[in-house]
Amino acid sequence: MSVNTDTAWPDTPSATAAAASSGHDHSGQSSSSSSSSSTDMSQMMHSTFFTSTTTPLYSTAWTPGSTGSYAGSCFFLIVLAIVFRALFAFKHVLERRWLDQRLNRRYVVVAGRPTEAQRISEDADAEAESKATLLVSPNGVEEHVRVVRRHARPVLPWSLRVDLPRAALLTVLIGIGYLLMLAVMTYNVGYFLSILAGVFIGEVAFGRYGNVDIH
Repeated sequence: MSVNTDTAWPDTPSATAAAASSGHDHSGQSSSSSSSSSTDMSQMMHSTFFTSTTTPLYSTAWTPGSTGSYAGSCFFLIVLAIVFRALFAFKHVLERRWLDQRLNRRYVVVAGRPTEAQRISEDADAEAESKATLLVSPNGVEEHVRVVRRHARPVLPWSLRVDLPRAALLTVLIGIGYLLMLAVMTYNVGYFLSILAGVFIGEVAFGRYGNVDIH
């Protein structure tokens, strides 16, 4: 005689409610996480300019949490743009200095010609003219030389002392330029206007160094 030990327990209302509640919680968590992820992605990717004080800059760790931190991020971009323009002016000054060192003044002794001091002493009218052409050195008027300068600007030969600093400076400039570009690509109006303000201030402060012929 065999006894059936398998007992079928009927579904109770409490068990059914617990299972439904568990499924609802899982679906709610999934929907909330997906909506949060979509919100984060919408904050990270924009195709039009917008105004927000919580836009991440360069990474999610750099996300302004208040108006003050957002203003600090804008100030950083202003300073970065000023430094970018200042480095361009500095590079221009270095280029001109390196060129002048290569095409430096050469002093050639002129035989059979009176010295400048003799010419001035013999001709009083030549004094005013000589003020613009005299060569003055720590020893006074150089009397037996004439200034000779090349005006051609050939391609300079490769030099480690010149080309290595030039390459390093250009690398820094390109890096800063890409950082500014990434800040603009956030499409945040405040970041964009901060970069424009920095470029403007930098041009006012350092623009003249790119237009002056340095001798």
